[in-house]
Amino acid sequence: MIAEQTMAFHFEKPSGFEYKAGQFIRLTLIEPPETDDEGKGRTFTLASAPYEEDLMVATRIRPTAFKRVLTTMPLGAEVTLGGPFGSFVLHDDAARPAVFLAGGIGITPFRSIVSQATKSKLPHHLLLFYSNHRTDDAAFLDEIKELEEENPNFSLIATMTEMKGSNHPWRGETGHVDKKMLARFIGNLIGPIYYAAGPPAMVTAMREMLNNAGASEDVIRFEEFSGY
Repeated sequence: MIAEQTMAFHFEKPSGFEYKAGQFIRLTLIEPPETDDEGKGRTFTLASAPYEEDLMVATRIRPTAFKRVLTTMPLGAEVTLGGPFGSFVLHDDAARPAVFLAGGIGITPFRSIVSQATKSKLPHHLLLFYSNHRTDDAAFLDEIKELEEENPNFSLIATMTEMKGSNHPWRGETGHVDKKMLARFIGNLIGPIYYAAGPPAMVTAMREMLNNAGASEDVIRFEEFSGY
């Protein structure tokens, strides 16, 4: 468990398997005891970084057949791995800042990208806006705070939108990520490359906000996390 109703799963990295930070895979269960209409497989962004020994995915736990099987699998159980897939990876031009917009479990590709950038000492200036309802829901938050301390080119702006009922105090930003919040930390919103990942409604809202702020579609990259 890495947050409320959120689990991380670690898999052995197959020999010769290579991927870029931000890419995703497809995991397929082998002869599961139950299935649902969506079948035996699901796609997951790799939350692990390429330099790390294991492959790690993280997901919200929902009452679906796939996740019931996944959460009860014994150590050593096998799955089928497909991939890697996707182009949601850090751009090459280090002169352009990267602004990451993460909602909830949409943090997974950014955990991978920032971890790898820190390990590789990349010169890119990275800003991560990470929005959750409560601190209880914020997967990898403490780990990402440590990356901020380690990487002088990386800044974390975490915000909570609904702290009522939280089990932990919060003294950071509150409210949804909006143009005003971005401008306060970025300044000119036209220069960066933007990456948005999270629930479809959140991703759509981020794209519309950035378009209205003058950012063109060719500098906005996004991934929608449905059904999590």
